[in-house]
Amino acid sequence: MKIFRSRKQMFAFFMSGFFVGILYMNLTAQNTFANPGIFSESFLRQYEAAEVASGIFLLYLIRIRIMPFLMLIGLSFTRMRKASAGVFLVWTGFSCGLILSMAVLKMGIKGIMFCIAGGLPQFLLYVPAYVVILWYCWIYPQNRWNREKTIFVVGTMLAGILLETYVNPILVKGVLNLLR
Repeated sequence: MKIFRSRKQMFAFFMSGFFVGILYMNLTAQNTFANPGIFSESFLRQYEAAEVASGIFLLYLIRIRIMPFLMLIGLSFTRMRKASAGVFLVWTGFSCGLILSMAVLKMGIKGIMFCIAGGLPQFLLYVPAYVVILWYCWIYPQNRWNREKTIFVVGTMLAGILLETYVNPILVKGVLNLLR
C-alpha cells in the first residue's frame, strides 16, 4: 500500500508541474507568438535541410544529458534525495507542459506529433533510467542502491544518447516530411 501511495505522490509532483507549464504557456502566449522558435516554419525548413554532424551532436548530447543525470545521482546520495526528486519531477512536468502547449498553440495536432517524434526513441530509455533513480530517492531507506541499478541506469542512458544521436534526427526529418 505504501508503494501505491508513493507512486501517486511522484505522479502528483509531475502533474502539478505539467499543469503549471500549460498555464504558464497559455498566460504568456502573446509574447511567445511574437518570437520565432523551434516550432516556426522557417526553423523547421532549416532543420529539414540541415545535415546533422553526428560527432558534434554526440558531444553536445553527452554534455546536456549527463549533467542533470549526474546532479540527480549526486543528490540521491545526500539527505536532500527526496526533495531533489520532487524538484526534478516538478521541473520535468513543467517543461513537458510548456513544450507541448507551445507545440499545440503554434502547430496544432501536428505539434504533438512533432514532439513525440522528437522524443523517440531515446525517451523510451531515458524515462526508465530516471524512474529508477527517482524511485530510489523517493522510498529510501526501503530501497537500496546496488550494482544492478548502476549498470541498468548507466547502460540505458548511454543507449538513449546513442539513439538520440543517430536515430532521432532521421525519425524527426521523416515526420516533418509527413506533416508537410
